[in-house]
Amino acid sequence: MNARAAEEISHAVHAAVEAAVWAPSIHNTQPWAFAVSGDEISLRADSDRRLRVGDPEGRQMLISCGAALFNVRLALRALGYESRVKVLPEPDRPALLATIRLEPANRPDDDTLSLHAQIERRRTHRAGFTTLPVPDRVIETLVRQAAAEGARLTPIRSEAAVRIVAALTGAAQDVQAQDRVLSLELIRWARPPGSGRRDGVPADAYPRSATRTQPHFAQRDYARGHNWGGDTDLAATSPGVVAVLTTPGDSREEWIGAGQALQSVLLHACGENVTAAFHTQALEMRHLREFLREELCSGEYPQMIMRFGVTLDVGGTTRRPVSEVLDGA
Repeated sequence: MNARAAEEISHAVHAAVEAAVWAPSIHNTQPWAFAVSGDEISLRADSDRRLRVGDPEGRQMLISCGAALFNVRLALRALGYESRVKVLPEPDRPALLATIRLEPANRPDDDTLSLHAQIERRRTHRAGFTTLPVPDRVIETLVRQAAAEGARLTPIRSEAAVRIVAALTGAAQDVQAQDRVLSLELIRWARPPGSGRRDGVPADAYPRSATRTQPHFAQRDYARGHNWGGDTDLAATSPGVVAVLTTPGDSREEWIGAGQALQSVLLHACGENVTAAFHTQALEMRHLREFLREELCSGEYPQMIMRFGVTLDVGGTTRRPVSEVLDGA
């Protein structure tokens, strides 16, 4: 490999890691770490950032890392490379989630470049949506993109089923709010106004007083009694389109795949000016997750509950610098 080619590859792998850190993660924990060796990127789980109470098996941590993996693949494709990915390549190193080796490819098409442009634009929403509808064609596109990554995105069209999901979310939230240890874990990742931290949920990323949707989808209480939060659109009362992301099985590989599917869906939605809100409370309680699997998910394993909609509010976000997640950066 000549010096120019080596320099181009070095630029590409660093750009891919820069894109990866913009992936969504539970409570913005950013539980990933990267290493680079020549034309290969290694993605590892940062277990120090796993939610030991809320995510004891690391399922949500691996979904978060899967979303980061999708960003790596997309960024490389936008730079004219394809990715040869090996998921869980070494069974005796469980923290090593994937290796990504660069391979030359054709020039990226306009769709790839457009999708890549959404990486830093995407935001998580934590309130209701406006009554502006999400076009059916957009939902159909999101369903196809999830399928392309090996997962299933199912919009919940039945009003009764939507009420069930909302009720389970509220029940889980009420139970979790009474759990002191779980609440302390949440507080760890709730950033007060003016905080200089580059992880966790910033105070302007959720509304100070959210308008209730019908049916109501309970939100995490990051403020915990403080007058934190930003202003919100008081007319944003629609729950939006409720959907569940599922996988046939529930292995670590499928969790990583679910994360890749999730990020593909979110970026395609963002390109249509559609935002997503997440609700994982019920999925963090084994019996509620099993109820959803059996009663609403046709036996598949629910990995994420989402609402899609249109909002005029843009919440804040922040990410750690690449130097903190890339070995030797």
